[in-house]
Amino acid sequence: MKRIYFVALLIILFSKVFSQDVVKLNESNRSLTYDETIAAYTELAKKFPAQSRLLTEGLTDCGKPLHLFIISSDGSFTPESARTKGKTILLINNGIHPGEPDGIDASVRLSQDYLNGKKPLPANVVICIIPVYNIDGSLNRGCCSRANQNGPEAYGFRGNSRNLDLNRDFIKADAANTRSFIKIFRHWDPDVLVDTHVSDGADYQYTMTLISTQHNKLGGPAGVYLKNKMTPALFSLMQSSGNEMSTYVNTSKYDDTPESGIYGFMETPRFATGYAALFQCFGFVTETHMLKPFASRVVATVSFLENVVVFLSENSNDVINARKQTKVLVRSQSEFPLHWKLDSAKYDQVQFKGFEAEYRTSKVTGQNQLYFNRERKFIRPVKFFDTYQPAASVKRPEFYVLPQAWHEVVDRLHLNKVQMHRLDRDSVMEVEIYFIDDFKTVKDPYEGRYLHNSTSLISEIKKVQYYKGDYIIAVNQEANRFIVETLEPIAPDSWFNWGFFDAVLQQKEWFSAYVFDEVAEKLLEENTELKAAFNKKKTEDEEFAKNSFAQLYFIYRNSPNFEHHKRYPVGRIMVK
Repeated sequence: MKRIYFVALLIILFSKVFSQDVVKLNESNRSLTYDETIAAYTELAKKFPAQSRLLTEGLTDCGKPLHLFIISSDGSFTPESARTKGKTILLINNGIHPGEPDGIDASVRLSQDYLNGKKPLPANVVICIIPVYNIDGSLNRGCCSRANQNGPEAYGFRGNSRNLDLNRDFIKADAANTRSFIKIFRHWDPDVLVDTHVSDGADYQYTMTLISTQHNKLGGPAGVYLKNKMTPALFSLMQSSGNEMSTYVNTSKYDDTPESGIYGFMETPRFATGYAALFQCFGFVTETHMLKPFASRVVATVSFLENVVVFLSENSNDVINARKQTKVLVRSQSEFPLHWKLDSAKYDQVQFKGFEAEYRTSKVTGQNQLYFNRERKFIRPVKFFDTYQPAASVKRPEFYVLPQAWHEVVDRLHLNKVQMHRLDRDSVMEVEIYFIDDFKTVKDPYEGRYLHNSTSLISEIKKVQYYKGDYIIAVNQEANRFIVETLEPIAPDSWFNWGFFDAVLQQKEWFSAYVFDEVAEKLLEENTELKAAFNKKKTEDEEFAKNSFAQLYFIYRNSPNFEHHKRYPVGRIMVK
């Protein structure tokens, strides 16, 4: 009995000390562990039940549940309640890379400040916080995997328990973490997503840098509003609060200096904010600088999150209306850009606070090595390139037709709340069909898959047999961009490029040369065009002329016997 009493007393004392010392931990070089983080939110939810709630929203790959902490001044703990009352919804995602824990600690402190009354909690904003997204990596705690980072003394690992980088997984959704996130995201449909990180790369004077969703790609009134109003206002708010920030220092080459030009980050849908943009959500990635002290980085992250809340509170109606207008346009949009190219003729001049780049001879390599001289600060104009133009687009079909056999794709469409209906009988339909003409594949696996790229297509109008239970997907919904950018094979993060349709790339039927030789002879006699193409290739291609199998295969490929593999199974019914 004494032992039980002693343990209980320790738990009570720890809880009291913990609740008092969380902020002190944030002010040191120590980051909260996963268990401490969840304990902090559990305590806040118990202490402030009218303004906060801690939920579990699905599992992660390590078997632990993904938590969602909600802060609302009037207890609006569902998206339906928040929307009915005209509130904006902010979703903060932390620890996608647990070795970059600034947002984990910052969000705990921010929550304490709002709920303890240190900062006023706005009536028209609901704050949703994922305390730790990559729980798996957070539990894999160590001191040294972030070789160039200035603290904290211990932190998590980038990969999850399947060694996946979760910030490359939002389309393929291989991780349970991702699938749980998507359920949260599509249920709440946040107006703004903030994904918290720590940067690497060049050295400069700023603690905080920011990636805004690329405004041209976001498109519509939302893209214009982001470029002209929201992003400039956040920079102004950060400066006035004493935490001046820069746009994320993304250079054309890894070892370039900021003075060579800064380039807006073109995030494809595999990334958090690129995925969010498919649903007309304003996305921001905070990138505190790796060489600044951990405590300073946490302070800067708290400041940014608070300023986002301030902006949403003051501009709630404008934010909501910009999204609504863009959603309406996307429903009827006739053409969708899939690839983008930088417009190098357009740029802004930004006053950049940096350190002079210098070179010295490395004692290790004996070669010139770039470094940044912190004793030589400068402020000078730097070109910021952030205008992109469509490089490849596709006209939207009226419907896509997806055979039910491709259940991994069907599951992900359901997960993302794409509206579909199923055929009630077997049907032959005239559809546009793609054939995969060419593609390239990475040499080594990328995030667990052999990612394709440079995909090219040939299209034909064909009558295709579909069956009862196959899916018809109307392209007239808010999820249009998600539908198009996943089902169109040439899109950089299409499900074809991620390998979901690889089975169609393999030829299944072949021929026996000793039997087909006579068939080939007859085919050449009956088809003068084929015979001319065959003879031309023999004349122009010396290796082909020496290879009897290649010659027979050429004829086989152009015969009725060939199965026409590489046929992409998703049909397109075009707008009439």
